[in-house]
This record gives sequence, structure tokens and C-alpha cells, in this order.
Amino acid sequence: MANLNTNVGILGTGLYIPKNRMTAKEISEATNGLWTEQAIIEKLGIIEKPIPGDGDGTQEMGVKAALDALERTGLDPKEIDLILCIGEEWKEYPLTTSGIYIQEKIGADNAWAIDVQQRCCSTVSAMKIAKDMMIADDEINTVMIVGGYRNGDFVDYTDKDMSMMYNLAAGGGAIILKKNLNRNVLLGTHIVTDGSMARDAGVEFGGIEKPITKENVDIAYKSLRLFDAKHMKDRLNEVSLKNWYHCIDRAFEKSNISKEELGYLAVLHFKYSQHKAMLEHLGLTEDQTNYLSHYGHIGQIDQILSLQLGLEQGKIKEGTVISMIAAGIGYAWAANVIKWGKWED
Repeated sequence: MANLNTNVGILGTGLYIPKNRMTAKEISEATNGLWTEQAIIEKLGIIEKPIPGDGDGTQEMGVKAALDALERTGLDPKEIDLILCIGEEWKEYPLTTSGIYIQEKIGADNAWAIDVQQRCCSTVSAMKIAKDMMIADDEINTVMIVGGYRNGDFVDYTDKDMSMMYNLAAGGGAIILKKNLNRNVLLGTHIVTDGSMARDAGVEFGGIEKPITKENVDIAYKSLRLFDAKHMKDRLNEVSLKNWYHCIDRAFEKSNISKEELGYLAVLHFKYSQHKAMLEHLGLTEDQTNYLSHYGHIGQIDQILSLQLGLEQGKIKEGTVISMIAAGIGYAWAANVIKWGKWED
């Protein structure tokens, strides 16, 4: 029977960031002159980004992040009841279930696993799913959310419409939630999706509609594209910030906490002007967030990375109110609220 007085807290996080780097200069060169190195740094906000090396498959990076989380927290993997895998669809072998693979590799013998997907909103959405499942199910007490990301493999840097995705990087992240932890409590979450952009962006070749053939194989693996660039950009200009701020407002309302208490923003990487505008709108300073200019955009791993960086840097302290915010192709927007430190209901 569901216990609505249950709290769900963050036990800890883990990361795996590949050692290989692609610099702003190298990104500029890959665009064949479309973008200068200076513009990559100043406008797109990318100094460098991690890219995969040998062995850095999507599932394997998830395994490495999971093991890092277990080491940091000291958790016995046999205590994990559920694994929600947020790893991307671009992985070592299509139609394998990444969460089940990670479960086996880390020794989570008592868990069951499932893959969940909402592109770069997957972490925030999976945290809500995990919390709701823990409240509803007496048998779920510990959940690991984990996955890897390397969608940057598909980027064609000579495609002028793709500048918004030049930042796509690689890495893995994990976050462990525990029922009645009584600290680092996950409060409200709000999510919005807009199906009018469901087919505005994606990988063009490799699915049922356009299989990979000998004629298109040379471009298929660089075919992450905006299928309807004008519609997507016009629609995002119309609704994106509005939906983001709505998600933040509703998440705080659901948490019964004033938005003025927000002390740290765990936000994905996007162009610096937008990042700066969002901080100004929320009344925050650069010391209350991390701009991921040395990491780029590791998809749904960004929020886990930002949380861990904030803790390591002392930006997140006992009592800090955190909001993770995300957006994902499809299109989706999400925000949650976390109260760090000891929980007093």
C-alpha cells in the first residue's frame, strides 16, 4: 500500500567521463569554416568536450558510472531493487536492454531493470518515475538511475542547421535514490511535452523508414539532422522558455517551497547567452550553477554532472535548494526540486 508520507532522497552519484577531448579549434575545423574557434567558444560556449575512446560504448560507460556511484556511496549492489536505465538508443547492440546489461555487470542480482527514454530529459523524468514507484510499491526501496551517452557520433559539423548540437559529447552518469533516506530529498517535478516537434529532429537513416543501404552508408552514420529546421526553430522560439519557466514554477509549487529559495541550478549545456539569460531570470549568479564549457552537452547526464560538480566545489551545502532542469528533442521540458541535507518534514 502506498505511503504518501514517504520521502525519497539522493544517496549519491557517479560519473564516467572519457579522457579524449575535442577542442573548440577542432570543432571549428570540422565545420569547414562555417564557425570560427572564437565563435565556438564565445557563442556556443564550448571550450572542449569529451568524446569516446576505445571501449567507451554507451552501455559500458553506464557500467563505469554505476560502479563509480557504488564506490562513492559504499552501497552493496545487491541492495538495489530497480535500475532505470537512461542510456541512449545509440549503443553497442540494437534491441539489447541496457539496464539489464548494467544490472549483470555490477552484480545487482536482486534488482529488475528497464530502459526509459525521453532524450535529454530522461534523468529528470526517471527520477520522478523512480520516486512515484517507490511510494507506490513497498518492495522498491533503492533505485539506481544510470546510463551512457554518445549521440555526438552522428553529428555532421558541415550541416549549418546543426550548430545547436555541436556540443554533443560523451559520458556516463548514475544517481542512486533511497526510500526514507531523510536527507537530500527529491520534492516536486513537472514535465511538459509538445508533440508538434516529434519528427522535427532525429537520425535520418537506420530505422524502418530509411534503412541503411550500400548507397547511403557513407552518410547514414552522420545523419542526426533537423528534418524541419524552420518549424523547430520557430516553435522553440515561441514556446521553449515559456515551457521551461512553467516547469520550474510548477515544480516549486508542488514542493511547497518558494522559488526565491533556489540556491543551485543543475542545468544542461546550451549556448552561453541563453544560460546567462536564464540565471538573470531566476535571480542567480554564476556561483550558483556550473556552465559546462569544458564538458559540452552529455545529454541527460548533464544534470548528474552538474550536481556532482556543485557538491565538489562547495556550491551545494546543507540546506541548499536545487533545481535540475532539462529539455529534450521531441520536444520535452522538465524541472524538479531537491532539498539538500537533513530532511525535516
